[in-house]
Amino acid sequence: MTPRSLTTLLIPLLALLLLAGCAGRTPAPDGERAAGQWQSQAERTEALDTWILVARVGLRTSQDGTSANLDWSQHPHYYRMLLSGPFGSGRSTLEGREGRFSLTTSEGRFEAETPEALMEEQLGWSLPMGALQDWVRGLPGSQSDYHLEEDELGFPQRLEQDGWQIEYRDWTLAEELWLPRRLVMNYGDLRVTLVVTDWRPVVDE
Repeated sequence: MTPRSLTTLLIPLLALLLLAGCAGRTPAPDGERAAGQWQSQAERTEALDTWILVARVGLRTSQDGTSANLDWSQHPHYYRMLLSGPFGSGRSTLEGREGRFSLTTSEGRFEAETPEALMEEQLGWSLPMGALQDWVRGLPGSQSDYHLEEDELGFPQRLEQDGWQIEYRDWTLAEELWLPRRLVMNYGDLRVTLVVTDWRPVVDE
């Protein structure tokens, strides 16, 4: 083989090798998580304070298990959580606005100093609402110590805080933000599973 013919053969071969190398460094396809994504969106995730979330919630204790539909509307100074289904009286609305909390069920409208007290008194169980607004975004609550484990891509996998254990089982991409799609939360014999069917974050550009 002459030097000229060897060069003619090597040029396309080198081009193929370069293309193969570039292909190995392409970003993950849409809908697939990749290493570094969680860290790169940290500021936007922490700044997120407005959203609509629709989910299916499962509740299990040592004696019973039930489920409900959740419609959660969150704003900087107001939130409304509508639970419909077997939970409580079948339809319950929890609202919080500037330190005032109310729970409306088929039995009437009730108020208390904390949303946790309202839920415990009227539904027989409660969730830490302040921390839940962080946990649902994949963040630890800001008011207490915590232990966080990450998966191989750097996303939260297991969070322990205030006696709760939160496992992040699945993620979804909404408005270019990776957000939890499936959470399992355990506290003593209480087990709460949250499966989000619609994540609508309002992200400031």
